[in-house]
Amino acid sequence: MKISLFLFIAFLMLAGPLTAQPETKLHTQVLADDHVMVKIPCHDRYVLLPVEETQSYDHIRVIKDNAVVQEFNVRLAANKADYYVPLDISRFTKDGKSVLLDIIVNRGDVANSASKAATSDLAAWKLLKTAKTVDMKNREKFRPVYHHTPAYGWMNDPNGLFYKDGVWNLYYQHNPYGSTWENMTWGHATSTDLCHWKFEGEAIEPDALGTIFSGSAVVDKDNTAGFGPGAVVAYYTSAGKAQTQSMAVSTDNGMTFTKYADNPVLTSDIPDFRDPHVIWYPQGQKWILIVSEKQHMKLFSSKNLKDWTFESDFGEGYGSHAGVWECPDLLDMGDGHWILVCNINPGGPFGGSATQYFTGSFDGHKFVCDSDPSVTKWMDWGKDHYATVTFNNAPNGRHVALPWMSNWQYAAQVPTKQYRSANGIARDLGYFEYKGTGYCSVKPSQEILDAFSKKPQASLTPACRVDVQLRGNSVITLSNGKGESVTMTYNAKEEKFSMDRTKSGMTDFSTDFPALTTAPTYGKIKTLQIFIDKSSIEAFDANGKMAMTNIVFPSEPYTKLTVKGGKAKIYNLKR
Repeated sequence: MKISLFLFIAFLMLAGPLTAQPETKLHTQVLADDHVMVKIPCHDRYVLLPVEETQSYDHIRVIKDNAVVQEFNVRLAANKADYYVPLDISRFTKDGKSVLLDIIVNRGDVANSASKAATSDLAAWKLLKTAKTVDMKNREKFRPVYHHTPAYGWMNDPNGLFYKDGVWNLYYQHNPYGSTWENMTWGHATSTDLCHWKFEGEAIEPDALGTIFSGSAVVDKDNTAGFGPGAVVAYYTSAGKAQTQSMAVSTDNGMTFTKYADNPVLTSDIPDFRDPHVIWYPQGQKWILIVSEKQHMKLFSSKNLKDWTFESDFGEGYGSHAGVWECPDLLDMGDGHWILVCNINPGGPFGGSATQYFTGSFDGHKFVCDSDPSVTKWMDWGKDHYATVTFNNAPNGRHVALPWMSNWQYAAQVPTKQYRSANGIARDLGYFEYKGTGYCSVKPSQEILDAFSKKPQASLTPACRVDVQLRGNSVITLSNGKGESVTMTYNAKEEKFSMDRTKSGMTDFSTDFPALTTAPTYGKIKTLQIFIDKSSIEAFDANGKMAMTNIVFPSEPYTKLTVKGGKAKIYNLKR
């Protein structure tokens, strides 16, 4: 399924139709108090499923020629549709035959539902319909302009990032059938500039081994695996009763994948065993795989991407262990410096999920941290920076990273409906030292900077960049006519930067959301770069020594910029 983000980005936020005409209502057969069947004709491409987020999950099996060809969970509407999600049945109906939806209804928490009559009264059966096309208009108030968001449904971790032939490929943890976590699948989007993204459909879907959790993808330039030069090999966690590591291969630049016949390729008796990340280690002419296992990392090596040898563990006694370690990455920064990225949930500096990292050395077998075990280093000091991973095969040896821009404390409660979550802007990672200690630098990628006009503008827009030349202690405030504001404060003497979103707008959906976040700056900040995009604010030291990412939900856009102790310039997106 390859549908442009601009063709598929906007589904209706509330109960209005998701589709354009024509549409066809469907006849349902209620067989029992928990069992419904719906025959779907083959003349339309989409089944439009009405979702009500307060309901329990119902289980749908798609049946073709007496065999189950797909199954998933969805919160079907009992009273009203909050929004619709599309089920694309075209791949099953090419032969002109219909398919059957076999639905197990779960309404134990709904009054008077334990009867066949009550089941027949559910709003879903009146609202269920098919259509040939979908509504192309984006009605989401908070959807960003230059950040990647899923066209519809839930999103969390970025997965399988790689660059090839001028195209950035982003896969992500996706629920295509609702805006809460469920049905984990690899969604797929592509970009040529890291700002404009095209939705390419679902790349890797659940199977008998489980749903599809996070992982990575590499470009096998030298055909070490035997799938062909330039084949894209993806590693992911199969999340069934156990968490195991599986492989899939693409020979069409990541558009479609074939799962490896001998999956799983790695197993463990530890419950939290997930998120494999693969890199090429040229010094040893071998592949390295790093995978999280509860609160440490395991490293393996391979010559062929198929057969893996255990090398070492890392993590015991190092950094924060306040939560489960997830989504690792291993980066060669040059001159013998390496960075091991370790995302953790919970345990972030301001609660919930965050990205910690370790600096040190790696010899192809073992990572050795160069910091005291008690030291914890954070890549970003906001509330909304998690699951950070880098693109394989990025040009010029760059380490281009994308985070998930949310926090597990409230990701499912934020005030959006049709989609949930965005990725932070692309950022280049580097290495610097301050007072004899090594750190990870974070700078907005050049592609992001190039997306803005070179000529400053007079006023704020909902999606813009603000560069502030600081003159020592500074206070920067974004505000609107509703009295909502975000205040950023820089203390030059204490080498600290903070962002206060307690009065930023809608904050009452979670007690964990209002927050004041504070970061060390590891020296003086001369230029502060602030990226505003409707529902997010990302602040960077232009020299890369500080990054802070926070989402916000103002009732109307911030229109006023006040700067004390510096001079600001506003840059709008290029048209």
